[in-house]
Amino acid sequence: MTSTTDRPAATTLLRFATAGSVDDGKSTLVGRLLHDSKSVLADQLEAVEHASRSRGQDAPDLALLTDGLRAEREQGITIDVAHRYFATARRRFILADTPGHVQYTRNMVTGASTAELTVILVDARNGVVEQTRRHAAIAALLRVPHVVLAVNKMDLVGHRQDAFTAIADAFTAYATKLGLPQVTAIPVSALNGDNVVEPSAHMDWYAGPTVLQHLESVPVSDTPAQSPARLPVQYVIRPQTPEHPDYRGYAGQIAAGSFRVGQEVTVLPSGRTTTITGIDLLGESVDAAVTPQSVALRLADQLDVSRGDLIAPAAAAPAVTQDIEATVCHVADRPLAPGDRVLVKHATRTVKALVKDIPSRLALDDLSAHPAPGSLAANDIGQVVIRTAEALPIDPYADSRRTGSFLLIDPADGTTLTAAMAGHAFAGQATGAPARDDDGWDF
Repeated sequence: MTSTTDRPAATTLLRFATAGSVDDGKSTLVGRLLHDSKSVLADQLEAVEHASRSRGQDAPDLALLTDGLRAEREQGITIDVAHRYFATARRRFILADTPGHVQYTRNMVTGASTAELTVILVDARNGVVEQTRRHAAIAALLRVPHVVLAVNKMDLVGHRQDAFTAIADAFTAYATKLGLPQVTAIPVSALNGDNVVEPSAHMDWYAGPTVLQHLESVPVSDTPAQSPARLPVQYVIRPQTPEHPDYRGYAGQIAAGSFRVGQEVTVLPSGRTTTITGIDLLGESVDAAVTPQSVALRLADQLDVSRGDLIAPAAAAPAVTQDIEATVCHVADRPLAPGDRVLVKHATRTVKALVKDIPSRLALDDLSAHPAPGSLAANDIGQVVIRTAEALPIDPYADSRRTGSFLLIDPADGTTLTAAMAGHAFAGQATGAPARDDDGWDF
């Protein structure tokens, strides 16, 4: 019997998302992953078995472990993003099973926005299709550090190595053009469990890891903790009680890096500089705090700091600008066009803005940029130039996923229109937000 001291502690956390075209088997893969890793409770499995029998199926339909909405079960498709938590002896996981239907591509953006790894499924019979390319582009756009290509339904192509190799080569060539990191390709049969948790007995030509083995061993990035510190102020704590008559703390979740007592910081967008005199964490004073801890910072000077401001190291503060060029994925049914008035939600700050220009739209087939498209339709990826009514402290997305991203919102009804990444978000392109001429805009 192995003692607990001999077993690695599941201390690291990996957030990952699944994506792929309709009926590629995403939910089945996730269900198989949960089932074979012993991460399904007995009552959950019993409910799935009962639902499967009522539909005339002999074996449990493991896709039902994640397809929780009634409409999903009736239609056999994934609509909502299903988040699941599970753990093995080596690592803890939070997974997002995202829809494959083009209508719900916006949900894939949501699921992958915080992921460190994306599993993109491909049906071995169909190969790389347009939705596969779209999901790969979104993974590249969101700077997801690791990508797994799961070539599913290998049992339906006779477990042939040449079928797997052809798909893996085609996808890798496309991913290279996008600037995606090295792709790990794995042949699987989610229905039968081949190479999901246990190695396949039908594909002895494959000597790589199973999906779970790769998930357990892939390096987890600690870049946010090493990046320049950022604290978007969410709330000003001013109790004014007899015990704390003069207390003033600026509370929020650290988006990147670390803060320490005595550190010189700048409050943006005002640009005022001061020093941290105290850090309060869970009701206790500490000398330092790191992302993603929620803290209250106490400052040496009585500055005008409010919700929406950003506290950053004086020596590594982001640029403050009203002119932002961004790579975007348009997620609303309503097109986005130059001249549209929108709201920009960046961290804890929301300001009015105007769409000045849409210089280009990405063509998914050959990754060419179509100049001056006039507008962006639902699921389009393109470049947008906006002018904000107030200056924003914004990082290039290539440097910070948290403080380099923002949303464009319809001011009329609060609908999210566009997910935006400041600068040229695809790897290999220049970053930054060059200033534009005013061109007569009214702010």
